[in-house]
Amino acid sequence: MNAARKKVVVQKGGHIELDVPELAEGSTAEVIIFREDTSDPKGRSLRNIIGKGAGAFTTPEEADDFLRSERDSWI
Repeated sequence: MNAARKKVVVQKGGHIELDVPELAEGSTAEVIIFREDTSDPKGRSLRNIIGKGAGAFTTPEEADDFLRSERDSWI
């Protein structure tokens, strides 16, 4: 398998231009595009990443209330 890896900048309208001199004129090639993730992971909270699941509390007080009621149920 012959491969050429190129980094490109996406132009207006989503256009991409590739220059690969190693390819023979008239030959066919397959192009696969991987978009880089440019989001800032520091700006995301855990709740935004995994959503609010069972046991995910919106406030510390909610968590304390839950734990207190669980402890009380053990007695």
